Amino acid sequence: MKNQFLLGLLILAGLFSSCGNIAEPADSVDTASVEAADIQHNTLSEAEKAAGWTLLFDGQSMDQWRLYKRDSLAGWAIVDGQMQALGKEGLSADIITKDTYENFELSVDWKISEAGNSGIFFNVVEAENLNGVSQSGPEYQLIDDEGFPADLADWQMTGANYAMHPAPTAKPNPVGTYNTSKIKVNNGQVEHWLNGEKLLEYELWTDEWLELTKQGKWKDYPMYGQAKSGHIALQDHGNQIWFRNIKIRTL
Repeated sequence: MKNQFLLGLLILAGLFSSCGNIAEPADSVDTASVEAADIQHNTLSEAEKAAGWTLLFDGQSMDQWRLYKRDSLAGWAIVDGQMQALGKEGLSADIITKDTYENFELSVDWKISEAGNSGIFFNVVEAENLNGVSQSGPEYQLIDDEGFPADLADWQMTGANYAMHPAPTAKPNPVGTYNTSKIKVNNGQVEHWLNGEKLLEYELWTDEWLELTKQGKWKDYPMYGQAKSGHIALQDHGNQIWFRNIKIRTL
């Protein structure tokens, strides 16, 4: 009896002590985490479809892309619904869309590795005397502004029209977290956006444009920035970079 009495006391003590450790109600769950988990990447909403957006990457295949001047793919992988440049092939692994575009709006989510360097190009053409996407297509620069192992000029930093127009107001998210970049091209008028903020705008094929190309980095590339339409390109600069939610609509 004595042992049974002691056992009863122990059980009662356990019940009382557990009252202070009652689990939090379900409505106290971190809703931000739940919402993040529920986001469906590489898909289009009904509103986006109605507005004319199409996906350039569905999270499962890269069948809308190929290597520059080649019909194959190398140096890229699909990892957890992300299109990743492995950073092993370098510029020989720059990829382009199979289709070409003239007037369009492009939206791309990206995150870059520490000290990484990459870019988004448009109006890229394939000609016999060209050896890479940068020799014809203007570039929206993607780079680790803070951790790149060399001093950067303003026209080399994230969001800039590389080697042409700087984007001094750009505030990319920290390395390893996603950003959303948008490029809008309409009858030669170009806009660069980053995370919902317009960074800069410029006009193709003007006297100013031609003068900038003749005086700067592109003086030895007469086809740079001259095409009226072309491929979209993503760069492998020998660093890892990840892309998702790549979508485009014609204007």
